Amino acid sequence: MTTFFEQLNQQTTQARQAMLSAPIVQACQEGSVELTHYTQFLTQAYHHVKHTVPLLMACGSRLSADYEWLREALGDYIREEMGHQEWILADIEACGANSTNVRNSEGEGKVCMSIELMVAYLYHHIDRGNPLALFGMVWVLEGTSVSTGGAMASLLQTHLQLPDDAMRYLKSHSELDQEHIQFFASLMNRITDPADQAVIIESAIMVFKLYGDMLRELTLTHANF
Repeated sequence: MTTFFEQLNQQTTQARQAMLSAPIVQACQEGSVELTHYTQFLTQAYHHVKHTVPLLMACGSRLSADYEWLREALGDYIREEMGHQEWILADIEACGANSTNVRNSEGEGKVCMSIELMVAYLYHHIDRGNPLALFGMVWVLEGTSVSTGGAMASLLQTHLQLPDDAMRYLKSHSELDQEHIQFFASLMNRITDPADQAVIIESAIMVFKLYGDMLRELTLTHANF
């Protein structure tokens, strides 16, 4: 019998492949990526990662009593994700860019439309729809880190000749998420309601689309930090 985690993986494969077809992924593989692209990526990573803990907390507050076991699991996620946005700002500084503009969302440090929409979509679902939609985002980010994050981080560091202290976010997540994905799979396999399963799949497809839009924007603009 196919588990829900396997269904989630299978039914979002096309959306994941579409996201990974973004030109910036090929640029990393070919060694043509620029430092500006990396700092742009970190900027947008900051603008969604800073919402990770608030989103997890909001999700936990909206779960029904039937999902008390999942609320407890969210506590583990929250403890693990605390402060990761500060890692990103430190990476930006190590690249010689202006992290203050990013923290304040000023100038070239502003959040892009696709990331703003992605975060708003998740808050909306938690507040007015089904809070389990948040796990669509978790699947996109952790699944991508495991499948391609580590390789992309190594290629970026080699081509751009970046020090380790400019790669903390990408490298740490590709390592941490190896363990996270097993934990995530065990949680997903306990969700048996078809309606809840459908919400998670639909959310993942939406997040793949919006995250892919952000990746495509990286090769269209050149930030001046």
